[in-house]
Amino acid sequence: MRWEPLLIILLMASLSGLVILTTVVNRQHRWFALITLGYLTSLAAIVFTPLAFTGTAVYIMPPGTGRVNLTQLDLFNLGFAENILMTLPLGLLVKWLWPRLPLIGVTLFGFFVGGSIETMQYVLSHHWLINRSSDINDVLANMLGVLVGGALVALFYHFSPVRRHKLTAAQAS
Repeated sequence: MRWEPLLIILLMASLSGLVILTTVVNRQHRWFALITLGYLTSLAAIVFTPLAFTGTAVYIMPPGTGRVNLTQLDLFNLGFAENILMTLPLGLLVKWLWPRLPLIGVTLFGFFVGGSIETMQYVLSHHWLINRSSDINDVLANMLGVLVGGALVALFYHFSPVRRHKLTAAQAS
C-alpha cells in the first residue's frame, strides 16, 4: 500500500502529540514542542509520501520507483530554492537548541539530514512505490537550508544582548 508511510507518520505524530500534551507542563515549552512536531510532521509528509507539492498545487504522484541523479548539478531552479526553504526551519531549531554548536557542525548536520532524506526516499520508492527521486541537488539544497537557518540564529545571538548574556552565563557554568 503506497500510503503506509503517511499512516506511519500520522500515527507517530499523534502519539508524540499526546505525549507532549500530557507530560510538558510549561506552557511555552509545550507550544514550542507542538510547533516543532507540526513542522517535522509536515516535513516527513512532504518528503516520504507520494504527495507532490509545486508552487501552487498539490498532486498525487503515480506509482513508480523514482529516479536517481548523482551527477547533474542544477542549482538555479525553483525546486532548489524550495528545498532550501523547506529545511531552513530545521537549521533555526538546531542552532536555537544547541547555541554552542559551530556553523560547521550545523552544516555537517544539514548534509547528514539531506543525505538521510534522499536515502530514505530511494528505499521507500522501491518498497512502497512512492515515486520519489533521489537527487544530489536536494542534498545540497537541504544542507544549505539548514546552514542558512543556523546562520540566522547565530546572527541573532551575536546582535541580541539578552541572548548573548544567556549564552555567556551558560558557558560559565
